[in-house]
Amino acid sequence: MIIEPTIPALRRRHPAGRHGLSGGVVLRVALAVAFVCLAALPVLAGTLALRPEIAARGDVVTLGDLVEGAPEALAGTPVFRAPALGESGTIQAARILEAAARHGLRAVETRGLTQVAVRRAGRRVDVAEVEAAVKAALELRHQVDARTLGVLFDGAAPPVPAVADDAALVAEDVTFDPRTRRFTARIALRGTEGRMLARVAGQAIEMAEVQVLQRGFNRGDTLQAGDVAVERRPRASVPGDALVDGNEVAGRSARRTLAAGSILRNGDLQRPEIVARGEIVTIVYEVPGLVLTLRGRANEAGAKGDVVSVTNPQSKRTLQATVVAPGKVSVQAATPGPVAQRP
Repeated sequence: MIIEPTIPALRRRHPAGRHGLSGGVVLRVALAVAFVCLAALPVLAGTLALRPEIAARGDVVTLGDLVEGAPEALAGTPVFRAPALGESGTIQAARILEAAARHGLRAVETRGLTQVAVRRAGRRVDVAEVEAAVKAALELRHQVDARTLGVLFDGAAPPVPAVADDAALVAEDVTFDPRTRRFTARIALRGTEGRMLARVAGQAIEMAEVQVLQRGFNRGDTLQAGDVAVERRPRASVPGDALVDGNEVAGRSARRTLAAGSILRNGDLQRPEIVARGEIVTIVYEVPGLVLTLRGRANEAGAKGDVVSVTNPQSKRTLQATVVAPGKVSVQAATPGPVAQRP
């Protein structure tokens, strides 16, 4: 429908001077007024126009989603099925115009569009979210400590369709065998009883935090704090002497060759050796009121505080000495006990 604005006739007015307005001037003024009126009419009349792209909020696309300015009475009318959650699609402009015409909207501007993009908000569900739902249900219904629990699903990761951005998953109809630690569950959306997204089965494994080497070490190499990381491993595979406190690692050296990825054990590390085997060391011999020093050879390596054997090269006598500093050991003389008196 073409809207033709009605323009009132301009009355000819003559100024006080000799000449009035010419016909050309009047015509130009009339055309200018007509142009302004025509430009304002779509705004005044509420133009119907296609939107270039929309975000569907449900399972269907409505006239109000597609047509800007659609009357409130028709805006909620469903006309197309929306894409699946998290998916996108397009609708041909011709099909939208046909659908609008069927509901009485015939003067819809296409704005030069040949199609309209439709996107439906949603997100993919990852395995961690399914695990969290299962662990929460096991803790609630079967008194299992979720903090130390790991979930191992049978086969590949459970296929769960996309869900709305604000959706929350729950595990329902959960069964659990404490002996075998096997479980089954139905994954659903919170607040939608009966709408199952997936059925899962697997085993709930008790986990433990351990210190794991991030690279390999040769015997004698010194470890730093960043050389280990805390990981969760099945408790059944963790050795009883596994190192728990990572603060005990920095500054210690490997007692033997250690492979990357291995769990650190208490016997794997030692204090750094500050006396090497065969090294010439200073032997400090202390007795009450007297301190003697002499040179000797260490027969074994040792860290600070270790007791090692050293040999006096002159007397060939072997002594047991305590490592006190790099290249230095100490020998403490035995304190004599009280002398027994004759009766």
